[in-house]
Amino acid sequence: MTTTADLCYLTLDELAARIRAKDVSPVDATEAVLDRIEQLNPKLNAFITVMADQARADARAAADEIAAGTYRGPLHGVAIGVKDLCATKGVRTTAGTKILADWVPDEDSALVEQLRAAGAVIVGKTHLHECALGTTAINPHYGAAHNPWDTARITGGSSSGSGIAAATGMCYAAIGSDTGGSIRIPSALCGVTGIKPTYGRVSLRGTVPLSWSLDHLGPMARSAKDCALVLAAIAGYDPADEGSANEHVDDYAGGIDHAIDGLRVGLLTSALAEATPEVAAKVREAVEVLRSLGAHVSEIDTSLQDYWAAASTVLLPEAAAYHKENFEQRPADFGDDVLLRIQWGMDVKAPDYVNSFRAMREMRRTCDEVLLKDVDLLALPATIIPAVTIDSVTKDDPTLGLTRMTAPFNATGQPALSVPCGFTSEKLPVGLQLVGRWWDEANVLRAAHAYEQARGPWPQPPV
Repeated sequence: MTTTADLCYLTLDELAARIRAKDVSPVDATEAVLDRIEQLNPKLNAFITVMADQARADARAAADEIAAGTYRGPLHGVAIGVKDLCATKGVRTTAGTKILADWVPDEDSALVEQLRAAGAVIVGKTHLHECALGTTAINPHYGAAHNPWDTARITGGSSSGSGIAAATGMCYAAIGSDTGGSIRIPSALCGVTGIKPTYGRVSLRGTVPLSWSLDHLGPMARSAKDCALVLAAIAGYDPADEGSANEHVDDYAGGIDHAIDGLRVGLLTSALAEATPEVAAKVREAVEVLRSLGAHVSEIDTSLQDYWAAASTVLLPEAAAYHKENFEQRPADFGDDVLLRIQWGMDVKAPDYVNSFRAMREMRRTCDEVLLKDVDLLALPATIIPAVTIDSVTKDDPTLGLTRMTAPFNATGQPALSVPCGFTSEKLPVGLQLVGRWWDEANVLRAAHAYEQARGPWPQPPV
């Protein structure tokens, strides 16, 4: 007999197969997830808004459609969490800030439209660092998010709730946003797989922005294949989004089982040197697994400092520009750390922003020829440290250095993924980051999937 816990911890791929075979009803799967949310959300704070009634109605509608012979694909009837900066028609969208606490959009964001078209059941709006402007998810308005591996520690951010929910069976996949690492950082610290696709791959229309030039949306789930299934549903050209690209969308899951022998992987040794010894060791071990699967591994000693600096100098003034009116008129409604970062953005001089923006454009033009000159993928840590305690965080260091290895690839716009690759001695997850060429999410996902298959099943968090 399949229990509630068993249903919650099916992968999306497994659940989709059982729904299509009419072995499991979307109604039962959704109820199992809602029970899990009711059980764990008070402790972990993964969701700001739970959409239980609408989720139940959507699950029943999906069940009726499938029973009548209409099957929309692998997301049909599957419970998904959406970061609370993607607009949802008729459901409040807070962006984690007091300023938008009562905003109820009149229409869905493009991403939510895509999920609904695929038949997904949206179970709620996930927690985030205020305005997506931080990596700790210590939110003064909606409470701190808690890491499911150690509830005294941060989850990483800003897509904190999506990382928690995907890790703990509160949904089968979740949507995050990534401007300086906000999908990959919580994926690494919460022990899930998450991919930031190529810039322009997923429409940002209807999503509260942080930095127009650096924002990305992408999936977080318990496997690379699940991420591939979700990405295929949400990717595509949107003429109403000026940053959207009219590029072919691959069947990411279709070729994910192909062998990786011959794939050229460059291990970024400069990144390992910045990481803690335990993190560096786990990443090296993971790369050796890729080598054992037939990948050709070489070491690369390229600094990411210039890429990180360009991303930071573009991000902060763009964030400040978006929040300028509220910063001037309602400063007391921002948390201290976000207020400080907006002020930093206001203080960036125009020539510095322009020069960094031009440098970033050049980085995007040349990244495949420079960073991936002789390899197909880069391998490096997703974060240089594991999750720290909530009590240790101060407002004066808002990122804790967590964006050091992720923000460079927001500057370049390349697809980048974090996959769990082991634990520290304190039982905290470590993330291996894989970075590919523009529009080549397929190879990134294929390598991550091959690694996951060799690594074996990832354990459930002890919550």
